[in-house]
Amino acid sequence: MTDTTEHETADLAAFLAAHLNGRTAEELSAEFHDLLDAVRTHGKKGSMTITVVVEPPANGVDSAPMPIGVESAVKAPKPTPVKSLYFLDHDGNPVRDDPRQMQIEFRTAPTAPTFKDA
Repeated sequence: MTDTTEHETADLAAFLAAHLNGRTAEELSAEFHDLLDAVRTHGKKGSMTITVVVEPPANGVDSAPMPIGVESAVKAPKPTPVKSLYFLDHDGNPVRDDPRQMQIEFRTAPTAPTFKDA
């Protein structure tokens, strides 16, 4: 004979809201808000993974409490690093000036005399 009685399933949202007296929900909400802000700021996608870790009761006792923890991992987008252009010199080192370009020596023009008002 099979058991046909219906069992009420655990409400995950209610569990997360109540876990650690609401601290878990507050922390997850703050992380989610930061993720949304980073996606809006950088225009790239991000993700948030919430993991509920359930351990068996201690010593295999059926009536013992089950340790349950909640972990989260956020992958927020980051800004694209700014790049700068470099040339490689004859030794293969990056330099700002094109080593194939002839250097121009600059001379400073003589300064004009300054006049003082008397």
